[in-house]
Amino acid sequence: MNSIAEITDKKPEFVDALLDWYDHNARTLPWRISPEAKRGGIKPDPYHVWLSEIMLQQTTVATVKSYFEKFMEKWPTLEKLAEADLDDVLTEWAGLGYYARARNLYKCARTIHDDLGGNFPKTNDELLKLPGIGVYTAAAISSIAYDIPETVVDGNVERVLSRLCQIETPLPDSRPEIRGHAEILTPDYRPGDYAQALMDLGATICTPKSPKCGSCPLQEDCLARKNDLVADLPRRKNKKEKETRRGYVFWAEYDGKVWLRRRPEKGLLGGMMEVPSDEWAPSNSWQNIPTPRIPIIANWKLLPGVVRHTFTHFHLELKVVKLQLEEMINLQEGEWCDIDKQDQYALPTVMKKVFNHVGQPLLDL
Repeated sequence: MNSIAEITDKKPEFVDALLDWYDHNARTLPWRISPEAKRGGIKPDPYHVWLSEIMLQQTTVATVKSYFEKFMEKWPTLEKLAEADLDDVLTEWAGLGYYARARNLYKCARTIHDDLGGNFPKTNDELLKLPGIGVYTAAAISSIAYDIPETVVDGNVERVLSRLCQIETPLPDSRPEIRGHAEILTPDYRPGDYAQALMDLGATICTPKSPKCGSCPLQEDCLARKNDLVADLPRRKNKKEKETRRGYVFWAEYDGKVWLRRRPEKGLLGGMMEVPSDEWAPSNSWQNIPTPRIPIIANWKLLPGVVRHTFTHFHLELKVVKLQLEEMINLQEGEWCDIDKQDQYALPTVMKKVFNHVGQPLLDL
């Protein structure tokens, strides 16, 4: 495979080798219909495909499995999800991160239920009109759920094609070239299985470290293997070091209740509940963080230690100041919530860490 022309010439053999491997080695996943089941006439449920793809964005398969199963138990159909309460959805989502995905998931379910008669769209153009569905997700749904030949490129596919075609331009600059190869190789037959086969190959054989090249069905055509470059590809641009932000959270407690408030709908952790906090300011030292503005005039105490959490673009450190009240006070915002019912609130992982830091264990982080 030294050129696009040669890739095109070998496409049938390439696709057949990959699909044959997939038929014998497909991962068993709770949202997937196996090749054998598909041959028996069972079709993928677009609701399952869509839900799993949204969950899998920036999250590992191992993590998503249990979340998917919990969602299926609570909302087995799109109709049930559309009729749910957003807070319940956010609560079940807690721990998966990127909470805008959960809000868009809910909006999408409502749109399909209310405006499309509960029928999932099939084509890319229709799918791209829905909240939270981008180019990759639309292609994955069309391909996997409906066997429409669309080009599906995720991180696993990028790695496989970078090595197969020896693409030495660093990511993300190489993405247009990778997509060009991917579009040429996407078949008209069994496109859903083909897409899942490439993803499985990247997840189980063509792994980032210690790839199992001897077990790869595409090893004879892999340019990186021929030229001893597998360990070097895909290349990546050097990432900028994440900044650290710091701030304070205010734990006010009264008679088994804690003060919680909802974050703004837009922005980081939008719509989630939090222990009230001040601004999370970029800083290279706690010495540069000013004394916090206390939200309630009272005898607050600074707890020892720091709560640490990492988001996609920055590290976060929080110090906790605590107030033990003897009598109830009226809050200008937020509400008093039962500490022992914390699993009923849509708390993000960083706030679960705050609970644990204060000495109020939550569900597993």
